[in-house]
Amino acid sequence: MTAGTRNIALAALFEETGWSRGQFIRAIARVGTESGIAFGYDESAVPKWVAGSLPRKQVRPLVLEALSRRLGRPVTAYAAGFTNSPETSGRPPDTVAGLVDLGSADMDPSRRSVLGAGLFSAAAVIPGWPDVRDRLRRVQEDPHTRIGLPEISAIISMTEYMSDLDDKFGGRMARPMAAAFLVNTIVPALRATAGDEVKNALRSAAADHLYLTGYMAMDERQDGLAQQYYTKALELAGSAGDHLTYCTTLRGMSVQAVDLGHGPLALRLADAAAAASPQAGPRMLAFLTGQQAHAAAQTGDRTGALRRLKAAETAMDKAESRAKAFGSYDPSAMNYHVGQVRYELGDVAGSIESMELADRLREPVYRRTRVRYNAMIAERKLAVGRLEEACVDWNRVLDDYPHVQSGRCDDRVRIMLSSLRPHLGNVHAREAYERGRTLLRTG
Repeated sequence: MTAGTRNIALAALFEETGWSRGQFIRAIARVGTESGIAFGYDESAVPKWVAGSLPRKQVRPLVLEALSRRLGRPVTAYAAGFTNSPETSGRPPDTVAGLVDLGSADMDPSRRSVLGAGLFSAAAVIPGWPDVRDRLRRVQEDPHTRIGLPEISAIISMTEYMSDLDDKFGGRMARPMAAAFLVNTIVPALRATAGDEVKNALRSAAADHLYLTGYMAMDERQDGLAQQYYTKALELAGSAGDHLTYCTTLRGMSVQAVDLGHGPLALRLADAAAAASPQAGPRMLAFLTGQQAHAAAQTGDRTGALRRLKAAETAMDKAESRAKAFGSYDPSAMNYHVGQVRYELGDVAGSIESMELADRLREPVYRRTRVRYNAMIAERKLAVGRLEEACVDWNRVLDDYPHVQSGRCDDRVRIMLSSLRPHLGNVHAREAYERGRTLLRTG
């Protein structure tokens, strides 16, 4: 649009939100805080934008995301009157080229902070199963390179190795390695010549790797970046006909959304994951419905949350009775979801009980999970007045914390310090506080 021309599109969107000027500005500022982008406007900016002046370039995505979250649909720069032409070309995006751009930036230390500032969109368009089935048909093959099942086995093994590192030490250490492996090994393989069976197996393996890399980005609190990796994983899983990875990725996106407090989006993603897996076995059913229960509870849907939680528990019982072998969703994870549902529905004491059971059942290898969830237990014990018990749990957290490189674990230690600060007159609280402050500073 031309400067000085009234922005009718933005005016209409602003009116549709029902916000006051101050509410609009505060919503934009919240998005900026999430993304690490300085905002710097007050409510006097709103009538200026409606009159035709443009927000600063780096602030425009914040405005669009705030509007998208409020209205429940994506709002583009064109729809908001920030540009004179639509931004879509009509052609589907090139998934493989996008992987090169994404991975190359992520493996470059000098660019990771800029890349990580990307916005998490609560109104992002998530590609559905029919939308992604034909997405990679037009990839140009390299006639000089061929791949087969042995190369795919190597990719799977590398992804499993990085996943083990992530479980033990957190995402901060392993993600640059995962991004480099994506660019240097997986992308060339995706362009190689192969039969349909091998291509589908490769795309499935690549989707698993992208899901893991997205999870590590989320662990580092790079939520916009994680969302990009997850979306690419959906595209590759769909093109491979891999329902399992497609559903697992949707569920992972729901976990991210519920962690960020976007309950309606989390529930929509969890429901989509369940709908895309109509023939799930009992363990997979528990895996999906447990997340649905947590998301429903965060939206305040008590009846729906308890109904889904009961279904998850029934499915978990069936899975455990059929095979005692360790699975990706086990009784510890089930009890974690019970604890989260109880907490979201106001039963703090019950949530502590369930979370403590989850901790007793958890495999020792999951150190990062132990740090995060034991910190949650301590926070909840403090909330119900059990200060000294909370300090015992926080000291257990601090035993593991130095061994984990994780933004989410860093956050839990910061919460510990702010929670203990009013209680420094207590010797146990003071000792835990000083210990945590030292470890956070040196970590």
